[in-house]
Amino acid sequence: MLGHRELTFQDYVSILRRRFWLILASAVFFLAVGLVVSYRLPPRYVSQTLILIEEQKVPEDYVKPVVNEDLGERLASMKEQILSRSRIQPIIERFDLFAGPQTTMDDRIEMTQKAIGIKPIQSARGMPGFFISFTASDARIAQQVCGEITTLFMNANLSAREQSAEGTTDFLKQQLEVSKRALDDQDAKLAAFQTKYLGKLPEQEGSNSNALQALTTQLDSTNQAVNRAEQTETFLKAMISQQSEDVKRNDSSGGVSVDDRRAQLKALIAQRQELEVHYTPDYPDVVAVSHKIADLQAEIAKGPSEPTPASNTGASKRVDTPQLQDLKAQLRATQQTLELARQDQASIRRKIGSYESKIAAAPMVEEQYKEITRDHESALKFYNGLLSKMNESSMATALEHRQQGEQFHVMDAPNLPDAPTFPKRSIFAMGGMVGGLALGLVIAALLEYRDTSVRNERDIAAFTQLPTLVVIPHVMGLPKPDAEKKRWRLWPRATKPIESTNG
Repeated sequence: MLGHRELTFQDYVSILRRRFWLILASAVFFLAVGLVVSYRLPPRYVSQTLILIEEQKVPEDYVKPVVNEDLGERLASMKEQILSRSRIQPIIERFDLFAGPQTTMDDRIEMTQKAIGIKPIQSARGMPGFFISFTASDARIAQQVCGEITTLFMNANLSAREQSAEGTTDFLKQQLEVSKRALDDQDAKLAAFQTKYLGKLPEQEGSNSNALQALTTQLDSTNQAVNRAEQTETFLKAMISQQSEDVKRNDSSGGVSVDDRRAQLKALIAQRQELEVHYTPDYPDVVAVSHKIADLQAEIAKGPSEPTPASNTGASKRVDTPQLQDLKAQLRATQQTLELARQDQASIRRKIGSYESKIAAAPMVEEQYKEITRDHESALKFYNGLLSKMNESSMATALEHRQQGEQFHVMDAPNLPDAPTFPKRSIFAMGGMVGGLALGLVIAALLEYRDTSVRNERDIAAFTQLPTLVVIPHVMGLPKPDAEKKRWRLWPRATKPIESTNG
């Protein structure tokens, strides 16, 4: 009947009444099958632990952490290490995980790796922690293996952070030694350059200019002293010559006349005036000339000297007068002073030439000096940077050794599961019942589709394509043996319970 015509709601209700026991039997049967399967499947127990990530106990402003890798990447790396064969196989052998007659060690390792679960906890501030779980057929084994995996993660984190810190410190120490050797080479080059160009370095240019200016002033003063000494020498030579001539004339005339003494007095007065132009009255030469003037004035005041006999003069050896001796002494002193002044003059000129050559070579030396100092400053800056980083790394390494850095903290120890997570018997039962209902409905639909029984006037109209004239009603009390039997048949034969007559 199903599909032969358009069905109404009453048709569906009738079908449900006719096939109710079939659908119910299918649902109950598959419900029982689901329960049986849930009891036959091996149970799975999941033990889980929560690990929180504790931040570094010392503020990062004081000690910067060496390990700056993203926690998610570090966790993935640790997971790969822990799930490796070398780490998993001892646990499998100790707890006899996933053992079976046809199961190889590779299969057991693969199943163990799948049974381990790592689930990070995500939040707005990053990853505060993660869950570790293990699934096994025994609750106690699941708890124990979960604890072993947790210990592996804890140890792997400590080991990884310590190795990273120590590796960073060792690397920085090696680089620091290389940098120190390079800095020592630059120090040696700088010292050799400074020794070679001592006095010509750029920072000495100012002192060189000041020294040159002072030497120039000193040379001017020395030149003036030399000029004065030369003038004094010339004057003294003239005086000595004049005095010598006077002594000769006196020796030839037998005495020294008053006019000669007055002439000497005038000469001495002129000499003193000349000296007072350049020196003060306390100057020794000025004082000596003043004494000579006073003595000559005293001699002139005494009167003319007595003539000396010519015979005695010619016979005796001529002796210089005291004035002439003083003049000669002054001349020797003046010549010595002039010689020293000229030596000072030559020395100052040599020094001036040396400083002028240093100042002239300053641009060339400055260019080379900048190149050497630039390399030295770069090496020093690099060395100081490495030294600072190495000190920070050493403190971070000590922090990791004392376990004061970032640590994994077990918030919840691995739990002992009370019930298996698989199979869920209620889910299996519900699934079996739903599947049985679906299958019963499908079977009922197929049976109805194959059933060609005519049960009402709509069926007659669908089969005959003719209008129905008379419908014989149901007669109460008649025996219906076949109807009772067909109720329990799954595949009833096609019958026509309703007969009609055409009048």
